[in-house]
Amino acid sequence: MADLSVSYSNPDYKCKAETLAAELGLPVVALLDNLNSKTQKKDIVDAHHPYMLHINANGLTLKPLANTGSGEVRCEFVSGSNRHRINYGGGNGQSIAKAVGVSGKFQPQVLDATAGLGRDAFVLASLGCNLTLLERNPIVYKLLEDGLLRAQLQADSDLELGAIISRMQLLNIDCLQYLDALKNNSIDNTTNNSQPDIIYIDPMFPLRKKSAKVKKDMQALHKIVGADENSGQILDKALANARYRVVVKRPAHAGFLADTKPTYSLDGKSTRFDIFALQKLPS
Repeated sequence: MADLSVSYSNPDYKCKAETLAAELGLPVVALLDNLNSKTQKKDIVDAHHPYMLHINANGLTLKPLANTGSGEVRCEFVSGSNRHRINYGGGNGQSIAKAVGVSGKFQPQVLDATAGLGRDAFVLASLGCNLTLLERNPIVYKLLEDGLLRAQLQADSDLELGAIISRMQLLNIDCLQYLDALKNNSIDNTTNNSQPDIIYIDPMFPLRKKSAKVKKDMQALHKIVGADENSGQILDKALANARYRVVVKRPAHAGFLADTKPTYSLDGKSTRFDIFALQKLPS
Protein backbone atom coordinates (compact mmCIF):
# COMPACT_ATOMS: atom_id res chain seq x y z
CA MET A 1 0.00 0.00 0.00
CA ALA A 2 2.91 2.31 -0.71
CA ASP A 3 0.74 4.34 -3.10
CA LEU A 4 -1.55 5.54 -0.32
CA SER A 5 -1.71 8.05 2.47
CA VAL A 6 -4.51 9.02 4.87
CA SER A 7 -5.51 12.67 4.74
CA TYR A 8 -7.76 15.18 6.49
CA SER A 9 -8.33 18.91 6.20
CA ASN A 10 -10.62 19.61 9.14
CA PRO A 11 -8.79 19.30 12.49
CA ASP A 12 -11.91 17.62 13.90
CA TYR A 13 -10.94 14.53 11.88
CA LYS A 14 -7.24 14.47 12.78
CA CYS A 15 -7.63 11.83 15.48
CA LYS A 16 -9.77 9.61 13.27
CA ALA A 17 -7.26 9.95 10.41
CA GLU A 18 -4.36 9.06 12.68
CA THR A 19 -6.20 6.02 14.02
CA LEU A 20 -7.02 4.79 10.53
CA ALA A 21 -3.45 5.40 9.34
CA ALA A 22 -2.08 3.40 12.28
CA GLU A 23 -4.44 0.49 11.52
CA LEU A 24 -3.38 0.41 7.88
CA GLY A 25 0.28 1.28 8.37
CA LEU A 26 0.01 4.41 6.22
CA PRO A 27 1.37 7.95 6.58
CA VAL A 28 -0.93 10.85 7.53
CA VAL A 29 -1.14 14.00 5.43
CA ALA A 30 -2.76 17.25 6.57
CA LEU A 31 -4.39 19.19 3.75
CA LEU A 32 -4.49 22.95 4.17
CA ASP A 33 -7.93 24.31 3.33
CA ASN A 34 -8.35 27.68 1.67
CA LEU A 35 -8.29 30.63 4.04
CA ASN A 36 -10.43 32.52 1.52
CA SER A 37 -12.02 31.92 -1.87
CA LYS A 38 -9.15 33.62 -3.71
CA THR A 39 -6.51 31.30 -2.32
CA GLN A 40 -6.00 27.93 -3.97
CA LYS A 41 -6.03 24.87 -1.78
CA LYS A 42 -2.58 23.34 -1.31
CA ASP A 43 -2.19 19.60 -1.10
CA ILE A 44 0.80 18.46 0.93
CA VAL A 45 1.37 15.02 -0.52
CA ASP A 46 4.44 12.88 -0.89
CA ALA A 47 5.20 12.24 -4.56
CA HIS A 48 5.07 8.50 -3.91
CA HIS A 49 1.46 8.64 -2.71
CA PRO A 50 -0.75 9.30 -5.77
CA TYR A 51 -3.86 8.18 -3.84
CA MET A 52 -5.22 9.22 -0.48
CA LEU A 53 -7.93 8.02 1.86
CA HIS A 54 -9.52 11.32 2.77
CA ILE A 55 -11.71 11.73 5.86
CA ASN A 56 -14.28 14.51 6.14
CA ALA A 57 -17.93 15.07 7.09
CA ASN A 58 -19.07 13.06 4.05
CA GLY A 59 -17.21 9.95 5.15
CA LEU A 60 -14.18 8.14 3.76
CA THR A 61 -13.15 8.71 0.13
CA LEU A 62 -10.38 7.23 -1.98
CA LYS A 63 -9.09 10.30 -3.80
CA PRO A 64 -6.62 10.13 -6.67
CA LEU A 65 -4.29 13.06 -7.25
CA ALA A 66 -3.74 14.77 -10.59
CA ASN A 67 -2.72 12.70 -13.62
CA THR A 68 -3.77 9.32 -12.22
CA GLY A 69 -6.64 8.99 -14.71
CA SER A 70 -8.98 7.71 -11.99
CA GLY A 71 -12.06 9.04 -10.27
CA GLU A 72 -12.93 9.27 -6.58
CA VAL A 73 -14.33 6.23 -4.80
CA ARG A 74 -16.79 6.45 -1.92
CA CYS A 75 -19.26 3.85 -0.73
CA GLU A 76 -22.74 5.40 -0.63
CA PHE A 77 -25.99 3.67 0.27
CA VAL A 78 -28.04 6.57 1.60
CA SER A 79 -28.40 8.25 -1.81
CA GLY A 80 -27.06 8.02 -5.34
CA SER A 81 -27.07 5.08 -7.76
CA ASN A 82 -27.37 2.37 -5.10
CA ARG A 83 -30.51 3.88 -3.61
CA HIS A 84 -31.94 4.61 -7.06
CA ARG A 85 -31.50 1.00 -8.05
CA ILE A 86 -33.50 -0.42 -5.18
CA ASN A 87 -36.33 2.01 -5.98
CA TYR A 88 -36.37 1.56 -9.74
CA GLY A 89 -34.18 -1.44 -10.53
CA GLY A 90 -36.95 -3.95 -11.24
CA GLY A 91 -37.15 -5.97 -8.04
CA ASN A 92 -37.10 -9.75 -8.46
CA GLY A 93 -37.10 -9.27 -12.23
CA GLN A 94 -33.47 -8.14 -12.22
CA SER A 95 -30.92 -10.50 -13.71
CA ILE A 96 -29.00 -10.74 -10.44
CA ALA A 97 -32.17 -11.74 -8.61
CA LYS A 98 -32.92 -14.42 -11.18
CA ALA A 99 -29.33 -15.66 -11.04
CA VAL A 100 -29.38 -15.95 -7.26
CA GLY A 101 -32.87 -17.46 -7.28
CA VAL A 102 -34.72 -14.79 -5.29
CA SER A 103 -38.49 -15.18 -5.32
CA GLY A 104 -41.48 -14.28 -3.23
CA LYS A 105 -41.08 -17.58 -1.39
CA PHE A 106 -37.28 -17.79 -1.25
CA GLN A 107 -34.90 -15.12 0.05
CA PRO A 108 -31.65 -17.07 0.33
CA GLN A 109 -28.75 -16.74 2.73
CA VAL A 110 -26.00 -15.41 0.43
CA LEU A 111 -22.26 -15.41 0.96
CA ASP A 112 -20.73 -12.61 -1.11
CA ALA A 113 -17.18 -13.93 -1.37
CA THR A 114 -15.73 -10.83 -3.04
CA ALA A 115 -17.81 -7.96 -1.69
CA GLY A 116 -15.97 -4.97 -3.18
CA LEU A 117 -18.05 -1.86 -2.57
CA GLY A 118 -21.16 -3.91 -1.74
CA ARG A 119 -23.30 -2.74 -4.64
CA ASP A 120 -24.71 -6.13 -5.62
CA ALA A 121 -25.02 -7.20 -1.98
CA PHE A 122 -27.10 -4.08 -1.30
CA VAL A 123 -29.47 -4.98 -4.13
CA LEU A 124 -29.88 -8.54 -2.85
CA ALA A 125 -30.42 -7.31 0.71
CA SER A 126 -33.12 -4.94 -0.58
CA LEU A 127 -34.88 -8.02 -2.00
CA GLY A 128 -34.92 -9.72 1.42
CA CYS A 129 -31.72 -11.80 1.25
CA ASN A 130 -29.43 -12.05 4.27
CA LEU A 131 -25.81 -11.57 3.29
CA THR A 132 -22.37 -12.21 4.69
CA LEU A 133 -19.92 -9.98 2.85
CA LEU A 134 -16.25 -10.96 2.70
CA GLU A 135 -13.61 -8.41 1.69
CA ARG A 136 -9.92 -9.21 2.01
CA ASN A 137 -8.43 -5.89 0.89
CA PRO A 138 -8.16 -3.55 3.91
CA ILE A 139 -8.67 -0.37 1.84
CA VAL A 140 -11.84 -1.62 0.15
CA TYR A 141 -13.03 -3.04 3.48
CA LYS A 142 -12.64 0.37 5.16
CA LEU A 143 -14.55 2.11 2.34
CA LEU A 144 -17.39 -0.42 2.56
CA GLU A 145 -17.44 -0.35 6.35
CA ASP A 146 -17.69 3.45 6.27
CA GLY A 147 -20.60 3.32 3.83
CA LEU A 148 -22.48 0.80 5.97
CA LEU A 149 -21.87 2.78 9.17
CA ARG A 150 -23.16 6.00 7.60
CA ALA A 151 -26.23 4.13 6.33
CA GLN A 152 -26.87 2.74 9.82
CA LEU A 153 -26.92 6.28 11.19
CA GLN A 154 -29.90 6.96 8.93
CA ALA A 155 -31.85 3.95 10.18
CA ASP A 156 -33.99 5.88 12.67
CA SER A 157 -35.27 8.23 9.98
CA ASP A 158 -35.24 5.72 7.12
CA LEU A 159 -36.67 2.40 8.25
CA GLU A 160 -36.43 0.80 4.80
CA LEU A 161 -32.73 1.56 4.56
CA GLY A 162 -32.18 0.36 8.11
CA ALA A 163 -33.85 -2.97 7.34
CA ILE A 164 -31.65 -3.47 4.27
CA ILE A 165 -28.41 -2.68 6.09
CA SER A 166 -29.37 -4.98 8.98
CA ARG A 167 -29.28 -7.88 6.51
CA MET A 168 -25.64 -7.17 5.55
CA GLN A 169 -22.83 -8.52 7.75
CA LEU A 170 -19.32 -7.45 6.73
CA LEU A 171 -16.11 -9.34 7.53
CA ASN A 172 -12.51 -8.39 6.72
CA ILE A 173 -11.23 -11.81 5.73
CA ASP A 174 -9.89 -13.63 2.69
CA CYS A 175 -12.69 -15.73 1.23
CA LEU A 176 -10.43 -18.77 0.77
CA GLN A 177 -9.64 -18.72 4.48
CA TYR A 178 -13.31 -18.28 5.32
CA LEU A 179 -14.45 -21.09 3.01
CA ASP A 180 -11.85 -23.45 4.46
CA ALA A 181 -13.04 -22.64 7.97
CA LEU A 182 -16.66 -23.05 6.91
CA LYS A 183 -15.91 -26.47 5.46
CA ASN A 184 -14.14 -27.48 8.67
CA ASN A 185 -16.88 -26.04 10.92
CA SER A 186 -14.34 -23.74 12.57
CA ILE A 187 -15.93 -20.35 11.86
CA ASP A 188 -15.86 -18.06 14.90
CA ASN A 189 -19.07 -18.17 16.91
CA THR A 190 -19.64 -14.45 16.40
CA THR A 191 -20.24 -15.00 12.68
CA ASN A 192 -22.87 -16.86 10.75
CA ASN A 193 -21.47 -20.38 10.47
CA SER A 194 -24.38 -21.99 8.63
CA GLN A 195 -23.91 -23.30 5.11
CA PRO A 196 -24.79 -20.51 2.67
CA ASP A 197 -27.64 -21.18 0.26
CA ILE A 198 -25.86 -19.22 -2.48
CA ILE A 199 -22.24 -18.18 -2.90
CA TYR A 200 -21.81 -15.11 -5.09
CA ILE A 201 -18.46 -14.33 -6.75
CA ASP A 202 -17.61 -11.10 -8.55
CA PRO A 203 -13.82 -11.22 -8.91
CA MET A 204 -11.65 -8.25 -9.82
CA PHE A 205 -10.26 -8.72 -13.29
CA PRO A 206 -7.22 -7.12 -14.96
CA LEU A 207 -7.93 -3.76 -16.59
CA ARG A 208 -8.94 -4.03 -20.22
CA LYS A 209 -6.67 -2.40 -22.78
CA LYS A 210 -9.50 -0.04 -23.71
CA SER A 211 -9.49 1.34 -20.17
CA ALA A 212 -11.59 4.35 -21.19
CA LYS A 213 -14.57 1.99 -21.10
CA VAL A 214 -13.89 1.14 -17.46
CA LYS A 215 -15.59 3.44 -14.98
CA LYS A 216 -13.15 5.82 -13.36
CA ASP A 217 -13.89 4.65 -9.83
CA MET A 218 -13.17 1.07 -10.90
CA GLN A 219 -9.89 2.20 -12.44
CA ALA A 220 -8.84 3.49 -9.03
CA LEU A 221 -9.80 0.22 -7.35
CA HIS A 222 -7.94 -1.78 -9.97
CA LYS A 223 -4.78 0.22 -9.37
CA ILE A 224 -5.00 -0.09 -5.59
CA VAL A 225 -6.32 -3.65 -5.29
CA GLY A 226 -5.13 -5.42 -8.42
CA ALA A 227 -6.74 -8.47 -10.00
CA ASP A 228 -7.97 -11.56 -8.14
CA GLU A 229 -5.38 -14.05 -9.32
CA ASN A 230 -6.86 -16.93 -7.29
CA SER A 231 -10.42 -16.74 -8.60
CA GLY A 232 -10.23 -20.34 -9.84
CA GLN A 233 -9.54 -21.53 -6.30
CA ILE A 234 -12.41 -19.41 -5.03
CA LEU A 235 -14.78 -21.12 -7.47
CA ASP A 236 -13.60 -24.59 -6.46
CA LYS A 237 -14.09 -23.91 -2.76
CA ALA A 238 -17.42 -22.17 -3.36
CA LEU A 239 -18.74 -25.23 -5.21
CA ALA A 240 -17.76 -27.36 -2.21
CA ASN A 241 -19.57 -25.08 0.27
CA ALA A 242 -22.76 -23.72 -1.31
CA ARG A 243 -26.07 -25.46 -0.67
CA TYR A 244 -28.02 -24.65 -3.84
CA ARG A 245 -25.85 -22.77 -6.31
CA VAL A 246 -22.78 -20.67 -7.01
CA VAL A 247 -23.23 -17.51 -9.09
CA VAL A 248 -20.29 -15.90 -10.89
CA LYS A 249 -20.54 -12.39 -12.33
CA ARG A 250 -18.52 -11.91 -15.52
CA PRO A 251 -18.04 -9.30 -18.22
CA ALA A 252 -20.45 -10.18 -21.04
CA HIS A 253 -17.82 -11.34 -23.52
CA ALA A 254 -15.35 -12.89 -21.08
CA GLY A 255 -14.62 -16.60 -20.95
CA PHE A 256 -15.80 -18.84 -18.15
CA LEU A 257 -14.04 -18.43 -14.83
CA ALA A 258 -11.17 -20.94 -14.62
CA ASP A 259 -12.48 -22.38 -17.92
CA THR A 260 -15.24 -24.09 -15.93
CA LYS A 261 -18.53 -24.32 -17.79
CA PRO A 262 -21.58 -23.38 -15.69
CA THR A 263 -24.94 -25.10 -15.71
CA TYR A 264 -26.36 -22.10 -17.59
CA SER A 265 -25.85 -18.36 -17.99
CA LEU A 266 -27.96 -15.21 -17.96
CA ASP A 267 -26.63 -12.75 -20.53
CA GLY A 268 -26.87 -8.97 -20.37
CA LYS A 269 -25.47 -6.11 -22.43
CA SER A 270 -22.31 -5.67 -20.38
CA THR A 271 -22.57 -8.37 -17.70
CA ARG A 272 -23.22 -12.10 -17.60
CA PHE A 273 -24.17 -14.29 -14.67
CA ASP A 274 -22.87 -17.88 -14.78
CA ILE A 275 -24.95 -20.18 -12.58
CA PHE A 276 -23.59 -23.42 -11.18
CA ALA A 277 -26.68 -25.31 -10.00
CA LEU A 278 -25.99 -27.83 -7.24
CA GLN A 279 -29.55 -28.77 -6.33
CA LYS A 280 -33.09 -27.52 -6.96
CA LEU A 281 -34.08 -24.32 -5.17
CA PRO A 282 -36.92 -24.45 -2.61
CA SER A 283 -40.31 -23.63 -4.11
